[in-house]
Amino acid sequence: MGDRFRELERPQSGRPKDIVLMATVSGFESLSRPTRSDLRQFHELFVATYLASSDEARRQAVAALSQCPVVPQETALFIARQPIAIAAIFLTGSSAISEATLLAILSGASPAHARAIERRHSLSPRLIERLVGLHQEHRSRAAADHAAALAEARRLAREEELRDEIKALARAQVSAEADLAPLAAIAEMHLALLVRFARSGETGMLSVTLADALGSSQWLTERVLLDISGQQLATVLVALSAPRADCTFVLTRLYPHLAKSGRAGSHADMVLAGLERTACVARVESWRRADAYTYRDRPQPAANGTETPGEAADFSVETWRRAAS
Repeated sequence: MGDRFRELERPQSGRPKDIVLMATVSGFESLSRPTRSDLRQFHELFVATYLASSDEARRQAVAALSQCPVVPQETALFIARQPIAIAAIFLTGSSAISEATLLAILSGASPAHARAIERRHSLSPRLIERLVGLHQEHRSRAAADHAAALAEARRLAREEELRDEIKALARAQVSAEADLAPLAAIAEMHLALLVRFARSGETGMLSVTLADALGSSQWLTERVLLDISGQQLATVLVALSAPRADCTFVLTRLYPHLAKSGRAGSHADMVLAGLERTACVARVESWRRADAYTYRDRPQPAANGTETPGEAADFSVETWRRAAS
């Protein structure tokens, strides 16, 4: 037997590996009482030729071995771990697989491999118990996979909703920016009204005038005026290219602490000196974009604190111009 296996391990030139595999199985089938050495040699040769053969030859070899009364347990374990299309007939019909090997196969076996073992003619109580436990594990795993799939589906749906919301916000932002006119230098009428309302302390009217000059809502200009440092109003005035003297006058009238003098002039002059128009324009434009998106459809607050928002929205700079004339 040993010489025959050594001969099969040295296939002749040009002999297909499929023929070598089938010859290996046929030679093993002819042994009535294989020794341990025969079993070991067969296992080594079978694995080597099996891996080099085609799927059709593998199926035929496994089908033939399923009829053998004796098969090395290492070979049985190797076959059982092959794809179910090849291993099914061996797992179902081979009487040479020991109970210990079947239990080892069931450790980590796929549902298809477990079903093939279930179809065997006889099963020990231990195998039945293990199969029942394996079924429970598969059901639990399937339930967990189903729950995970549902959670993933919900997550993907939520992500899609968020993407739609972000796209809608982006479209609204683009629309708001498309309707926003570029920031222009302040008109003489606006400048005259700012100086007049600053002199008289009428901040509500000043806020309306400044909003009209910016092309923004009154909500934005009120927030600008609420900055008690005067830095935001100074930024707006510089962005609007207001004359330096008028800027200083408005700032000192609205924020008395900026009227204090130092070596470099008033504090208002120092604030204005630290501002560069290009940077101020960029900052004010960002305020206007945010304002257009946020407050486009909101009613404006009353200029003097007595009118309703709807009434205040009807006031225009033209009204203040006539009042100032």
